[in-house]
Formats: sequence, C-alpha cells, structure tokens
Amino acid sequence: MKMPVPDSTVIARRDEIIAAVKAIVPGDGVIVDEDALRVYECDGLTAYHQLPLIVVLPETVGQVSKILKYCHDAGVKVVPRGAGTSLSGGALPVADGITLAMGKFNKILEIDWENRCVVTQPGVTNLALTGAVQHKGFYYAPDPSSQIACSIGGNVAENAGGVHCLKYGLTTNNLLGVEMVLMNGEVVRLGGRHMDSEAYDLLGVATGSEGLLGVITEVTVRILQKPEIAHALLIGFPSNESAGDCVAAIISAGIIPGGMEMMDRLATKASEDFVHAGYPLDVEAILIVELDGPGAEVAHLIERVRDIAETCGAVSVRVSESEAERLKFWAGRKAAFPAVGRLAPDYYCMDGTIPRHRLAEVLSAIRQMTGRYGLDVANVFHAGDGNLHPLILYDANNPGELEKAEAFGADILTLCVEVGGVLTGEHGVGVEKRDLMGTMFDETDLAHQERLKCAFDPGGLLNPGKVFPTLHNCAELGRVHVKSGQTRFPDIPRF
Repeated sequence: MKMPVPDSTVIARRDEIIAAVKAIVPGDGVIVDEDALRVYECDGLTAYHQLPLIVVLPETVGQVSKILKYCHDAGVKVVPRGAGTSLSGGALPVADGITLAMGKFNKILEIDWENRCVVTQPGVTNLALTGAVQHKGFYYAPDPSSQIACSIGGNVAENAGGVHCLKYGLTTNNLLGVEMVLMNGEVVRLGGRHMDSEAYDLLGVATGSEGLLGVITEVTVRILQKPEIAHALLIGFPSNESAGDCVAAIISAGIIPGGMEMMDRLATKASEDFVHAGYPLDVEAILIVELDGPGAEVAHLIERVRDIAETCGAVSVRVSESEAERLKFWAGRKAAFPAVGRLAPDYYCMDGTIPRHRLAEVLSAIRQMTGRYGLDVANVFHAGDGNLHPLILYDANNPGELEKAEAFGADILTLCVEVGGVLTGEHGVGVEKRDLMGTMFDETDLAHQERLKCAFDPGGLLNPGKVFPTLHNCAELGRVHVKSGQTRFPDIPRF
C-alpha cells in the first residue's frame, strides 16, 4: 500500500502553518502534540497508520472556509475526517498535511416535519438522526452497523448503506442536499429540501466522493414514517450455498424485504456468543429476512418466504414474535464485526458487491481460497443487494500474515469484478482498494475520473493518495495521454 511522497518543504514550514491555522481556529482547536496526534493516525482500517502534520478541529463554516483557502494558497494538503470509522483508509492522514476533523459539527440544525427532512451538521451520528425523530414515528433509513458511532458526513462521503438498504436505499437515495466547502474556500450548496434538481446532478457527484472534492459542512436528509409492522425471520441452512440460493429465490419471486442479511457458521457463533440473540448454532449459515408494511401484507409475505426457504433446504425457520425479539435478531448481526474481533488478534474486512445469483458460486470460491491461504474467514453479507463483507482473520504479530491477508482480500475483490460485480459496496475505495482500481477500470476510465477531481481540486490537495492508483498532473491530464505526469506512491507505514 502506498501514499504520496511527503513534501519536505511543507514539513519544514510546520511552525508557520501552525501559527496561521491557530489564527483562524483559536483555543484548543489545533492539535500539535505528538501523543495527541496519535489519536488520528488511522481510521477503522487499523493496519496502516501515519501521523498527520497537525490536526484542526473547526467549529464554524467560516473557519473551514478560511482553513481551506489558506491551505490552497500555501500548497498544504488536507485530509477531511469524520468519526474515523472508515474501513478503507479514507481518513488516513498524510505526513505533510492537515487532518481536518469535523467532530465539533455535531448539532441537528432543524427538523422539518412538513417536508419530512432533517438539516444536520456532518458530525452528528447516524443513529442520532433516528433518535431525534422517532418520537413522532419517523426514522432515518440507512443504518450501517457502525451507526452508533459513524457520522452522517462520513456516510455521505462513502455513500454508506446498512442492513436496510435493500428496500430503502443507500445514503444517496435518502440525501436531499449538502453544503460543501471547496479547496479554494468557496462555500457551495448542492440540492436542498426538494427531491430533485433541474441542473447537473452535482449532489450525486459529491455523494461517495470520499473527501476528494470538498469538505461537507451541512447535510439535509429525508426521513420516513415507520412501517405499520415489521417481523424478522431467522432461517438456518445446511450450507452457505443453500442460503445463497434462497437469497436469489426470494428476490426473483418479486419480494423485496426491508433487509436480508446472511452470516456463515463462524460469524454466527461469534455473534451469538457476544450478543446471545438466539441464533441456531447447528447450521452452516443463517439468513435474517425482515418484512415490513401493512399487517396483512407482512403476514402473507412471511408464509411465502417460509415456503421459499424450505424449498431451498432450510432446516429451521423462526419468526420474531415481538419488537424486542426482532431487534435482538438484528443486534446480533450489527455486532458481527466486534464479535468476530474476539476470534483473532486482527481481521481484514473486505467490501465487494456481486450479482445476487452468483452468491453461492462466490461463497464456494472463498472457501477454496481459505485453504490456499491458510487463513480463516467469517462471512457477513448484505445478501439482498449482493454486498459481501468477508472478514479475513490473521495475526499481525506473525511475520507475513498481514501481506497474506491483503493478497487474500485482493483475490476476493478481483473475483467480485470477474463475476460482474464491483470493488466496493459501501466502504469506499480509500487506500485499501486503490491499487485494485485497474481490475475494474482501464487507464482511459481512470483518467476521466481524475479529470472530475481536477475540476474541483486542481492542485490535488484534498485527501491525496486515495482512490486513484497513480497521481497525475491536472494540466497534463487535460491534453495528453494518461501516462504523462504520473507519480508512484511510497509505502504507507504499518502497525
């Protein structure tokens, strides 16, 4: 894994940069002490770390604008950071740049009940949005497993999903508008409280842009009314393949569950030991299928899903009998990542997406890779939309195991692309998948994507080293072949 070569001239100007930024953000809003900086040296992808030059915690849009304008004029790189829960290294610092931590932007600004939307600052957690509106029967639909900690600004940057995105969509499907500060300090608004814009879909461009185009300072999301009723089916299968076949069969029958999640035996046991959700431990895989809507419709769909599951070889079917039991089923799934963390000193979390009908095939291939690499994998899937989260277990204390886990993960993601899928479903490219972009895009594809980046940030100062496998000069990209002006990345320090 590689990152841009640090600019020694910028590092030499550290005292000057600190003084300039402290003039914009007074008090304790600028962190310079090495021990304090270590809090920010990595995000959720903990295998890689890098101390930032400094960390700045702005409190107002004006401060963000002035900081970016200063960095633009002074040629200083900036890495935006939300809650730091990214699993792709999206908030990994650079040694010659400022980490702009948006944690103090933590207030919900307005709840607009008439337009069914919420205007919020980007540092508000995902779960806090639902907490603010649930007393009137509303909720915010995207629900990543890290929703108790992840921030809504980071959700926009990565286009986060969650266990209920199958029916209710990803962040992009629930986002109405953003306020964003560009690298030159200009403040722009994209979208608003309306459902669509008459102009270019720049909101769509900003969503999932991984901090490469601007810094988000305000977000407007739509909220939904809670369904009349919801029940979850907990279904056990004798094999991963039979569970995968059931996923495809449910969707092909025209049924769109609120959520449909799958876990293999290893992940199921870890989650059950951690949460005690009542999962069966004598099966190879479980599906959690949630059906919501009017009571009569849900009752009908429960029986249809039960019949499909039994046809696919299910050995157990259990329907939640209360809201508490339904939430317990989901608590186990949402705790799967920390639960698996108890199985090994480290794990490498993958995030690829495949066509649903290839699920059984891909699961079989991953099992074969397990034998080849000699590393265990706990499989957790947003099965309904084909988003895979294989968790590769390893011990970084053993020489070569991290490299082996990386190679294993690269093979899984390459397989996802080969079967007609994509490199990421919701975690983003960051540094984790950056060097695999060539498996999905050729040089012309990547050059056009970089040209979009150049339109927003011609100096390449925002979140450098992420997404693109090479660095190119923006002027060169505009008129010559993509190979001109490219720079390779040096290695990222590892833990």
